[in-house]
Amino acid sequence: MIEVRQLVKKFDKFEVLKGLDLNVRRGSIYGLVGSNGAGKTTLLKLMAGVYRPDSGSIMVDGQPVFENNHVKENIIFIPDELFYFNHYSIRETANFFRQVYPTWDENRFDELFKVFGIDVKRRVTKLSKGMKRQVAFWLALSVKPQVLILDEPLDGLDPMVRSKVKKLLMADVAEREMSIIISSHNLRELEDICDYMGILHDGKIIIESELDALKKGISKVQTAFPEGLPEELSRAGNVLYHEKRGSVHLLIMRGDEQDIKAQVQKFRPLLLDVLPLTFEEIFVYEMGGIGYDIRNIL
Repeated sequence: MIEVRQLVKKFDKFEVLKGLDLNVRRGSIYGLVGSNGAGKTTLLKLMAGVYRPDSGSIMVDGQPVFENNHVKENIIFIPDELFYFNHYSIRETANFFRQVYPTWDENRFDELFKVFGIDVKRRVTKLSKGMKRQVAFWLALSVKPQVLILDEPLDGLDPMVRSKVKKLLMADVAEREMSIIISSHNLRELEDICDYMGILHDGKIIIESELDALKKGISKVQTAFPEGLPEELSRAGNVLYHEKRGSVHLLIMRGDEQDIKAQVQKFRPLLLDVLPLTFEEIFVYEMGGIGYDIRNIL
């Protein structure tokens, strides 16, 4: 549904995005993660049509986003730093959204009041940070967009509200095939709801994969041997990382879990545990592979 091809964005002479490619399927939740300054927010603003690409393309259902009102009517962007008109109440802000977005659903707005329960007469700018974030979701979901773009979306929400919002998002993805792109530093939270993951670094997507496939293809192995780690195993091509902790060796290995067990058991280990990595661990490892220190993190 969303295709980004060879995307380049510069600010003055600084190139933030460097020929980036990205794919988001209809009815999926795509998690975008990366190091600080990698270009995540810039990418989201380009996808929302806020910025113009310097070169390359962003297509939604085969149409460009920038200055295309027909496409942008079906996209909602909730940024990290929210903006509301200074003197508008929730009701007045909702009336503004109704004029801007043809898909506005007044019945949905009324139904979501039961979820968020904030008085529609209250001025939005006078609300707390968490309540402003709730209003943003309330309005966005009342539009019933085809694409929802979120930058640190759950920041400031208490655990109960976070759970409610995640359920609402997943329901819209399942029922309406809405596509969601989420950028967040909370990798464990992304792991709970995302189907696909993209890791952005230095202006490019270095990994893009279904989350299950990403997690299935790499494991953490804890093992010990009577006379130390066999040299043949330490030099195996699928061993990506090795660390010794006392008599226990920690290995990060690519491959099927059963194949990894068979590979290590050939050397008759005293201890063998093969564990799947969390996405947070995979992210830390992959970033370590391009120069970040991962020692003692895994």
